[in-house]
Amino acid sequence: MSQSFDLILVGATGFVGQIVCRYLVTHSKTEDFKWAIAGRSLSKLNTLKSSLGEAAQDLKTLQIDVTDEQQVRELCQQTKVIVTTVGPYALYGETLVKVCAETGTDYCDLTGEVQWVQQMIAKYEAIAQQSGARIVHCCGFDSIPSDLGVFYLQQQAQEKFGETCVRVKMRVKAASGGFSGGTAASGVNLVQEAIADPEVKSALANPYILCGDAAASLKHPAPFSPVQIDNTFGEWITPFVMAGVNMPVVLRSNALQDWDYSKKFQYDEAMLVGTGISGWLTSYGLKFALDIFGVAAAIAPELLKKFIPAPGEGPSETEQENGFYDLRFWGETTSGKTIMTKVTGDRDPGYGSTAKILAQAGLCLAKDIDANGGFWTPASIFGETLICRLIQSAGLTFEEID
Repeated sequence: MSQSFDLILVGATGFVGQIVCRYLVTHSKTEDFKWAIAGRSLSKLNTLKSSLGEAAQDLKTLQIDVTDEQQVRELCQQTKVIVTTVGPYALYGETLVKVCAETGTDYCDLTGEVQWVQQMIAKYEAIAQQSGARIVHCCGFDSIPSDLGVFYLQQQAQEKFGETCVRVKMRVKAASGGFSGGTAASGVNLVQEAIADPEVKSALANPYILCGDAAASLKHPAPFSPVQIDNTFGEWITPFVMAGVNMPVVLRSNALQDWDYSKKFQYDEAMLVGTGISGWLTSYGLKFALDIFGVAAAIAPELLKKFIPAPGEGPSETEQENGFYDLRFWGETTSGKTIMTKVTGDRDPGYGSTAKILAQAGLCLAKDIDANGGFWTPASIFGETLICRLIQSAGLTFEEID
């Protein structure tokens, strides 16, 4: 059956969905593709379409309940790729994944809920492999800059030294941007799941959670202190909130690429917060704030919701445009050679940049990728092809530095 669209954006009227829509309208002036928007409310979709201007006058709007399997099946029959921003994915995402896997429809999302990704792999990977559906989770700031950042570092090391890096650190050098109610809701839901299910709590502590049986024989890296001076960078570090998502994705990429980075590959992430007393204070202060969020989400989630953005809220357009991020990757090869690279983005990481990254991932999947069905990571399926797209059209840079 011939599909009408290259991609359908599900959740278009949500906070991130609207940003993706505006970006796709602009990008459609330089790349030819067919797309549509879908969501629960047809009136909201039509209002959004009107706000997008003349360039969107032919944009198709499709009403969909993402929990209704028959509606989702009819939607999937119309497109090559489903791109969804509807979260928390653990609450609203499974039907889309299930039907995409069954119908051979490609799929990408923004989830950072690794326990849910693990469940989807266990349930539907064999089905996707048989149908030809390529399912790619974590296609926003978590985890594409990290995953492709490591991929790029390894490429550079191979070209420069003829070997890959067995030890890699990612450090957030600088970042600016707000967060939305959707992200906060996903975080609260994740804590609640971990409390309710000891298996979820245990799985979240395992960086190889997404590697399945392939990682059973691997030695888990020794945990490092989240608050310390990183001698490689000469600064204090503090926990990076997205490390729990990015690290499992990067490690799964290594497994899916037949351990190209080595079976001894070790990876961790943290934030650089400066030197001296100010760096020490910032390091402990940020860790304390993260701990408080976790405790509040566990014992008083309703009270916490009064102090965080509600779903549908997030940074203003000005804040998104003024946002940025600078990620540094340090790698060491088996023979002790070292290399440093960086990845930067020209919008706030969580929304302005994430929207562009997700859109390009969806287009890349629809137009550029010839791969078998299955559950892929961004690096293992997109690799250099998406890096080129992100540099050309999404405001990212990838470069080696001294």
